[in-house]
Amino acid sequence: MFKSSILLAGAVALALTVSARAADPDPSDWASVMEQARGQTVYFNAWGGSENINSYVGWAGDELKQRFGVEVVHVKLNDTANAVAKVLAEKAAGKNEGGSVDLIWINGENFASMKRQELLMSPDWVTALPNWAYIDHETKPTILTDFTIPTDGLESPWGGAKLVFFHDSARTPADSVPQSSAELLAWAKENPGRFSYPQPPDFIGSSFLKQVLSEVIADKSKLGQPVDEASFDEDAAPLFAFLDELHPNLWRGGKAYPQNYPDMKQKLADGELDIIFAFNPSEASAGIAAGELPDTVRSFTYPGGTLGNTHFVAIPYNAAAKAGALVLANFLISPEAQLRKQNPEIWGDPTVLSMDKLSEADRAAFDALDLGIATLKPGELGPALDEPHPDWMEHIEGEWLRRYGAAN
Repeated sequence: MFKSSILLAGAVALALTVSARAADPDPSDWASVMEQARGQTVYFNAWGGSENINSYVGWAGDELKQRFGVEVVHVKLNDTANAVAKVLAEKAAGKNEGGSVDLIWINGENFASMKRQELLMSPDWVTALPNWAYIDHETKPTILTDFTIPTDGLESPWGGAKLVFFHDSARTPADSVPQSSAELLAWAKENPGRFSYPQPPDFIGSSFLKQVLSEVIADKSKLGQPVDEASFDEDAAPLFAFLDELHPNLWRGGKAYPQNYPDMKQKLADGELDIIFAFNPSEASAGIAAGELPDTVRSFTYPGGTLGNTHFVAIPYNAAAKAGALVLANFLISPEAQLRKQNPEIWGDPTVLSMDKLSEADRAAFDALDLGIATLKPGELGPALDEPHPDWMEHIEGEWLRRYGAAN
């Protein structure tokens, strides 16, 4: 009897799982998705620390409401991990339907965590989106792998990213800017207090750690794999030796850190910092266009390469408005939305579309886009370094906090 009860319970659980999956909207039947989406409210959990990005999300929401009858609520995050934790808590509580997160802006370790814990809607829905036809997945490998983790159709690409540095040419001549992390350290020693980075786990601050690690680690092949616990201390030693030398020469002697990228941008504008960085090649031009930076600010990268990646949107497995989330994800990769996003006067975020797949009119619109006075041309951006496996981020953030966090 006990064994029969177990079998019956298993059969019921399997039936419920199949039923839940069958209830998910089918993006290959787009007319049905559009019908289901009308009247839904999509809670889009996305970083809210930039006014131009918030404004862009607001525009997209207005367009969805007017065109498709879908309401978009931007849940502004200061850390994407908070939304991941919310979905995980709902799963632990057995809330497998009607979740509070419908769409999430994500990549890297947060995607790896959600995929590993089966928190994302599946199977592959991304390649069935109508606008997937425009995506440049052939020449941009980071669209199919996110920090070395296969995306497997669990997240839809939204924009490209490349680590780029900025300086005010009125104070820091172009011929004096560093060309590598080693040169940055030497520059910081010669110009104490004029450089800093946000404290991890801020994404931009953590990205700086990964950039340095990618340059100084002895065996770079290790970065494509999870951390080897036995050799982590030895592998990461060059990074922390670098930071030990750098920190006394940071802004405020490394006793405090900028809150985030917008704070660094303000400090560059105010003359407190001379070199800052962001994960957007058009960010300096966007800052100039918005009146946030002087028009003498210019961009530079390292000839040896800087980190590059793609950022995505994903739908949690228990989202309440899955059809609406599909409609929003599809709209975000439309030529219209991608063109607006790449305009530095709006946001300046690079497109994930292939120009060869666009109509002649759309291609001409992208070609005519003025990327701004401070934006490097594609040939000037230098090589894109692969992002390390997400496991590295967790380890180096933890070690950073252990070494330096208590003092701040």
